[in-house]
Amino acid sequence: MSLAASRVPVLADVVGRPSTRLHALAVDATLVVTGVAFVALLAKVSFFIGPIPITGQTLGVIVVGAALGARRGAAALSAYLLVGLAGLPVFAGPVAGPAYVLAPSFGFVLGFIPAAMIAGWFAERAWDRRPVLAFVGFVAASIVPFLLGVPYMAAVLALVIGQDVTLAGVLNAGVWPFILPGLLKAAAAALLIPATWALVRAVDRRSRR
Repeated sequence: MSLAASRVPVLADVVGRPSTRLHALAVDATLVVTGVAFVALLAKVSFFIGPIPITGQTLGVIVVGAALGARRGAAALSAYLLVGLAGLPVFAGPVAGPAYVLAPSFGFVLGFIPAAMIAGWFAERAWDRRPVLAFVGFVAASIVPFLLGVPYMAAVLALVIGQDVTLAGVLNAGVWPFILPGLLKAAAAALLIPATWALVRAVDRRSRR
């Protein structure tokens, strides 16, 4: 069985697919724009676990990827990146515009694109219907931004800012403080998405009576 054949509908498909290609593109564009706005909104929500402020940005990435699916999720986070680089204040901090590519955190934002794709891929295999499977898939998606973000952060700190960079210092700054918050955000998404599916199924059953 091919990967394409194993795909199941995601939450965004509940919207329904229009009969014409033009209308389908309009629906997809609307979903992508909504995804950008959702991630931008959660990026401005912060809370503290320890001394470091944690934003809802990654939670937004996971939810958007799972709800929209791999292709539209990646498109939404690509648009999010481009909108931020164009100067709109959609990132977690106050900095936006082209200069943000020199920010230590820019690599994490780059990593949001494959992270949303992976969350969407798991959703397209129905992992988002059950909390335990959703949690596993969403944790996997949450790891991806670190794979790009941590090396990028180290490079910016060393080559642009001129700091002495050590492995321990990079891990202390960009990995260890975010493990627990990342798990909590994956858990929140793993409760939210299956609960939404349960609501959709309940509404569908009621409409068929």
